[in-house]
Amino acid sequence: MTAPITALTTGLTTGPWSNLARSTQAELLRMRKWPAVWVTLGAWLALALMFGYLFSYLSYKTGDLTFADEGSTRAALLAGLLPGAVPDVLLRGMPMFGGALMMVLGAIVAGNGYGWGTWKTVFTQGPSRTSSVLGSLAAMSIFIVGTVLATLALYVGVSLLIATTESQAVVWPAASELAQSVGGGLLVLEMWALAGFALGTLARGPALSVGLGLVWALVLENLLRGVGALLGPVESFTTVLPGTAAGSLVGALIGGGTSSADTPGVLDVLSGTQATITVLAYVVVLPLVALVLVRRRDVT
Repeated sequence: MTAPITALTTGLTTGPWSNLARSTQAELLRMRKWPAVWVTLGAWLALALMFGYLFSYLSYKTGDLTFADEGSTRAALLAGLLPGAVPDVLLRGMPMFGGALMMVLGAIVAGNGYGWGTWKTVFTQGPSRTSSVLGSLAAMSIFIVGTVLATLALYVGVSLLIATTESQAVVWPAASELAQSVGGGLLVLEMWALAGFALGTLARGPALSVGLGLVWALVLENLLRGVGALLGPVESFTTVLPGTAAGSLVGALIGGGTSSADTPGVLDVLSGTQATITVLAYVVVLPLVALVLVRRRDVT
């Protein structure tokens, strides 16, 4: 996953972007050899497999539709497991489960740099703080891209296996639909990873930032949306929250329907355009917040 990028950054080490390229290459090496990164990826792929296909397939085979996709017919349930449905399945778990895990990743990438003393060493000996932080963000973003592509490959393989096992014709989704799904997934996971990175920078450690991030993503946002149904000002505030934006973006791409109505984290609060703008705003603002914090604070 990192070999082509490593080769690219190696070729840039003699130009004006040399510090950034070296920082990115170093962070890629650190992440590639770091067990926590692969545990996070493995946890996400396991959750994606269970909630994307395993439970629905067991429900289809047993005829018990009370657990997964309640109200659907067995034919509709099977259709959601075939290759044509991969774009929708790819997105469903990303607003909540994928987002929470990528937030953990971002928090430990930034926070452990303080806990291990890595940032202190780098900031005092070079390269610049800006190059170091941007290199870390670039390496994390590359990992996010690899995560989405690995998830897509997993889903394509499982859906093909199910289609073959159930003697169903293989009908691929439109390329534009698949590209839209991959792009939406990248935006959602990148936003949550950047949020975790900003928290890790703010807390200067992994434990507190991971805890705060998970409480926010899994508890507080849902609580605020529940209260918002009764209080107008709170409801207005929830429309700009990252979880609302991510869930609404995925909801707009999936298009609603019975297959996604009860999916955790998938919402229809914002339109697709509003949700995309809000997510993009977080993707731009969050790394700037982290960079400002790093540049203005002492490293000790």
